[in-house]
Amino acid sequence: MLELTHNWDTKSYDLGAGYGHVAIQVDDARAACDAVRARGGKVTRKAGPMKHGTTVIAFVEDPDGYKIEFIERGPAPA
Repeated sequence: MLELTHNWDTKSYDLGAGYGHVAIQVDDARAACDAVRARGGKVTRKAGPMKHGTTVIAFVEDPDGYKIEFIERGPAPA
């Protein structure tokens, strides 16, 4: 799953910054962060539950400073 986000409180973006961040679904957010770190990447928010929720998320940054959110896949519906 891929989610493209938009910051509604932002009046305009510079070229290359026309979105809030990219979010992708992962099986294990902590393992995804460990893999990023192992390759020299930067984790800006370690894996943990969202404020006011239980969904586990994390944020990393690409070499240009763009944020990428990992959203941990929840349990399969019954």
